[in-house]
Amino acid sequence: MIQSEADSSLRIKTVFITGATGLVGSHLIKELIQQDVKIKALYRSEISFSHKNIEWIKGDLFDVILLEEILTDVDEVYHCAAKVSFNPKNRKELFKTNVEGTANIVNACINCGVKKLLHVSSVAALGRLKNNTVISEEMQWNEETNNSVYGESKYLGETEVWRGIGEGLDAVIINPSIILGAGDWNNGSSEIFKTVYNEFPYYSEGVTGFVDVQDVVKTMIALMDSDISAERFIVSAENISYKVLFNMIAEAFDKKLPHKKISPFLAGVVWRAEAVRSLFTGKAPFITKETASSALAIVNFDNNKLLKALPSIQYTPLKTTVEKICIEFIEINNLH
Repeated sequence: MIQSEADSSLRIKTVFITGATGLVGSHLIKELIQQDVKIKALYRSEISFSHKNIEWIKGDLFDVILLEEILTDVDEVYHCAAKVSFNPKNRKELFKTNVEGTANIVNACINCGVKKLLHVSSVAALGRLKNNTVISEEMQWNEETNNSVYGESKYLGETEVWRGIGEGLDAVIINPSIILGAGDWNNGSSEIFKTVYNEFPYYSEGVTGFVDVQDVVKTMIALMDSDISAERFIVSAENISYKVLFNMIAEAFDKKLPHKKISPFLAGVVWRAEAVRSLFTGKAPFITKETASSALAIVNFDNNKLLKALPSIQYTPLKTTVEKICIEFIEINNLH
């Protein structure tokens, strides 16, 4: 028995990551391979890169038998996989991935005795009441505060994690604001950089939170390594306007600054025109009613709870983040 306990203490920790090829998941893996851990990484089509400590597993969140097979000897789970869309037409897919998929992960963690789960949610799950409201973790989502189908799906995904906590699972939730990092600049938040690089002329004076993907990843690992459980944390570095962010990116790329302000009327015209274009082309609209509304809103996020819980966390200044990402995109896309 003594020998068994000694062997157990010497065993290398095994972690499982969903959404391992996405922006957060891929950066998380790069951080974790610097530690002495074994990584099981779930992917759907193509793997990001190979490493001796990574076991890539092809599959999805809906193969519950596969999930339990994977988690048999796993200590910790980082649930990064999610469907992100602000198009109401994707409601069914959003709910299937963000709610049912999360429920499957929670159930597998409980059934396999996983020590801890970290769930990547979103500030969208917190909802918002009105402009100029400061949003904290105390904010409770309801139909009145809901501002997107995506937000509703992420809120309901969180309820599955809280259910798991009620059933004895150690888990912690993070609610990142808009995550900035060098990924596929044709998708997600990285598309902001491509849009500004192409000298998109419009800007919004709407305000929201932004955070470096590296800061998100370091926060995730710190929370996983802590004794903190049954809590959720906003992860956001700074609240700034889209205009300020766009100007930072344009300057870093040495491109023309956006110079046309988007008014509520113009935003309404654009999302309606995009809806018509989508109807005829079958392609997803670039701007929806929800994204147009969000771009004009002034929303500030309170990040104090995390900084009090983890005093070692220091956010990267957004200007530094933007300049670093622009350099990476110039290299990735050979924009010299």
